[in-house]
Amino acid sequence: MGQITGAEIVVRALRDQGVEYMFGIVGFPVIPIGIQAQRQGMKYINMRNEQAASYAAAAVGYLTGRPGVCLVVSGPGVVHGIAGMGNAWANGWPMMLIGGANDSYQNGQGAFQEAPQVETARPYAKYAARPDSIARLPYYIEQAVRTSIYGRPGAVYLDLAGDIISGAIEEDTIQWPRRAADPPLTKTPDENVTAALAALKSAEKPLVIVGKGMAYARAEDEVREFIEATQLPFLPTPMGKGVIPDDHPLSVAPARTLALQQADLIFLMGARLNWILHFGAPPRFNPNVRIVQLDIEPEEIGTNLPTEVALVGHGKAITAQINAQLKEDPWQYPSETTWWNSLQQKIEENSKSTAEMASVDAPLNYYRVYKDIVDLLPKDAIIQNEGASTMDIGRTQMPNFHARHRLDAATWGTMGVGLGQAIAAAVTNPGKKIVNVQGDSAFGFGGMEIETACRYNLNITTIIINNNGIGGGPTEPMPGEKMPPGAYTPSARYDKMADIFGGKGYFVTKAEDVRAAVEDALKQTMPTIVNIMIDPTAGRKPQQFAWLTR
Repeated sequence: MGQITGAEIVVRALRDQGVEYMFGIVGFPVIPIGIQAQRQGMKYINMRNEQAASYAAAAVGYLTGRPGVCLVVSGPGVVHGIAGMGNAWANGWPMMLIGGANDSYQNGQGAFQEAPQVETARPYAKYAARPDSIARLPYYIEQAVRTSIYGRPGAVYLDLAGDIISGAIEEDTIQWPRRAADPPLTKTPDENVTAALAALKSAEKPLVIVGKGMAYARAEDEVREFIEATQLPFLPTPMGKGVIPDDHPLSVAPARTLALQQADLIFLMGARLNWILHFGAPPRFNPNVRIVQLDIEPEEIGTNLPTEVALVGHGKAITAQINAQLKEDPWQYPSETTWWNSLQQKIEENSKSTAEMASVDAPLNYYRVYKDIVDLLPKDAIIQNEGASTMDIGRTQMPNFHARHRLDAATWGTMGVGLGQAIAAAVTNPGKKIVNVQGDSAFGFGGMEIETACRYNLNITTIIINNNGIGGGPTEPMPGEKMPPGAYTPSARYDKMADIFGGKGYFVTKAEDVRAAVEDALKQTMPTIVNIMIDPTAGRKPQQFAWLTR
């Protein structure tokens, strides 16, 4: 059959395992892998920064259920790529980092970019290995892919020595493993489902929290069936948005604080009681709240609050079990209760307050900008939203109607994910508009990926809500030594970056010009940047609690 190189084997083995997307920056010794990825039909995206490539690979894992690959050079390249591994680790997303390494016979000699790469990756990896021969590359790749998607998904790392990549062996000596099957849809004991429903029926003020775990599990149909069968109020986490459409009448997202504070029983569906949900602690939560918890990871059960009923397994399968029991013994939470009345009243109050802020044309604020964005967003757009106030306010203002149609800083609060995630969304969903709404600080982390988006002519509209810095900056230039720590160049023309690389930029300083610029940008199929200057002192509407529970 002839000889086959390590690079050829790596790419063929990845494709055999259903891995389709690779993002990276090539150099010694991984160039042959990038070349083979293109020759063998993988979707290879040549990025400008390893961190952005790693964030893209992790987002692909979330969006598709199979790991995206980040391909990096040795040493510094691996260190940069670990940023995305950490993000995947924190969020439970499958991704694979492939790092080049010095030739194996040079270990310990101070080779070019030699580094303890496996050890460095291991804290964030479900699996980290350095293949010991060319022939066993398919074995390691199958193990890595399977480990990344089974149980709680996560990141994996493969360390490939230069002589493994460039070396060759006879093709007929290789054993090619079968494709790792999709993860089993593990169920929970039926008596646990019965106990969970009994707990819900006993509650006076029940609340369902739908997390991104249900989006990853492709459980949107089952979750919606459950909510509509029981008529329970639900609250999505930031990336749980869209599992059930945000405009669903049973959503209590506009009354989030009240719902969390007063619920006497919470059903956590693929959500964790971490900092995003204030650890389940008072005063953000009822001190006597009861918890029913559905999670793929047994170790997550009971974290921060005791769990009354545990449903351990796959979100799609377990929700189907719940729905089956409800069909045999139907039950609905009454619509005329003090709980529902108080939630509806708070929704109306908060919606009115937000509408008032959105009606202010000058000075231009976040809510006024989002008003026009929301009016123009396609319902099936995939939204990437990143920044501090830009993201926090955007989560409440921009609706999602489909699962896995929102990407953001997520569990790790990672700034800089924006353009990498937007590129991942664009290459995995070529027929959809990708809308990337960022603060000016967030944009700066990966702004050069605009060139990547233009090079591949990706259908991404980037909207920068620009307040001249982290939390706002000066409106006029100042001597550098007097600039506040979080300040950036006032009125920086980030929009011109799109023009430079073949896209289209828009610069907006007045409320009356926002709609026209956003509308025209969304009509384009080329990459666009809408750079909108807002009042540097603009912020969120008054909050009952500080954003971070201490």
